[in-house]
Amino acid sequence: MSIDEKLQLITRNAAEVITITDLQRRLKSGERLKGYLGFEPSGLVHVGWIIWMKKFKDLVDADVDMYLLEATWHAWINDKLGGDLDLIRRAAKLTEVVMEAIGIDMNKVKVITAEELVSDPDYWRLLLKVAKGTTLARMKRALTIMGRKAEEAELDFSKLIYPAMQVTDIFYLGVDIALGGMDQRKAHMLARDVAEKLKLKKPIAIHTPLLTSLQGAGRMDMEKIEVDEFLVEAKMSKSKPETALFVHDSEKDIMRKIRRAYCPPKTSKMNPILEIARYILFSEPRFKLVVEREPKYGGTVVFESYKELEKSYIEGTLHPLDLKNAVAKALVEILKPIRERIARSSELVELITIIEKSTSR
Repeated sequence: MSIDEKLQLITRNAAEVITITDLQRRLKSGERLKGYLGFEPSGLVHVGWIIWMKKFKDLVDADVDMYLLEATWHAWINDKLGGDLDLIRRAAKLTEVVMEAIGIDMNKVKVITAEELVSDPDYWRLLLKVAKGTTLARMKRALTIMGRKAEEAELDFSKLIYPAMQVTDIFYLGVDIALGGMDQRKAHMLARDVAEKLKLKKPIAIHTPLLTSLQGAGRMDMEKIEVDEFLVEAKMSKSKPETALFVHDSEKDIMRKIRRAYCPPKTSKMNPILEIARYILFSEPRFKLVVEREPKYGGTVVFESYKELEKSYIEGTLHPLDLKNAVAKALVEILKPIRERIARSSELVELITIIEKSTSR
């Protein structure tokens, strides 16, 4: 694979790369790059996670040595799954299974847990250096990476340790690339700033788009919505089951949730149904969206690209219900291998039931 081919693969479908110039330079160096993604094993896997999983796969396919950090301690600090570390660890394994089911060769992935990192005194020495390299205000502003507001640290000081840990993870692993959703941007930018102060390797940050909640942005002004406000309130979240699509959802549940979803006519901004089409369906190789309609409503139409679909929807030639039905049907098929893989494991089926009960309390 040429440098240009690797660059195209690594950057495709990313919301942003900071910076492309840094990435090109390191690719041209001829050195094998190292990347990482850290995730909180905080519950069930919703379809929004497929976006970063596909980008993770692109990096693996581009011969980047990828680390998958199961951020168990981070989830514990963030009060996920009732702070039950054993359940958090089990949830991490569910994510591994989903990644394998979407086609990631997990034999090429170096899986590491937070426990492994924190057991090394050098990790904590580095964390203190990171803490000394920034300010309290900067740490508080970074709390959106964990879906929290800055003022929440007033009641639980451990929350402030979380951003410092995430930055330390990057330096401790010595990665060239830090991958995450747009909600991880503040941690990655903090790492880049601290790297200059500590004279450490400055990570390239690759951010993937976030899916809007199925209920939309609620009462927020979509013309003035702040990024931080979206990260905390409007993104698809596993903590609100009816506003999220889970990879293990049945065909019936997927159809029901999508039909009830927010999908404003002639509007693509913060439209979760169009986002699913753009970031999940059309990211599949040679994907085509088939919209079946009666002849009196225009008959069946096939969209071969997202741009073509979006244009038709904005112009009003595609009705929201027709879009919903087509997206739901296509998503059911794409998630089928994941559902079947989970269904074959009584342990995973039991785990999902346990997590559902835990998060519904």
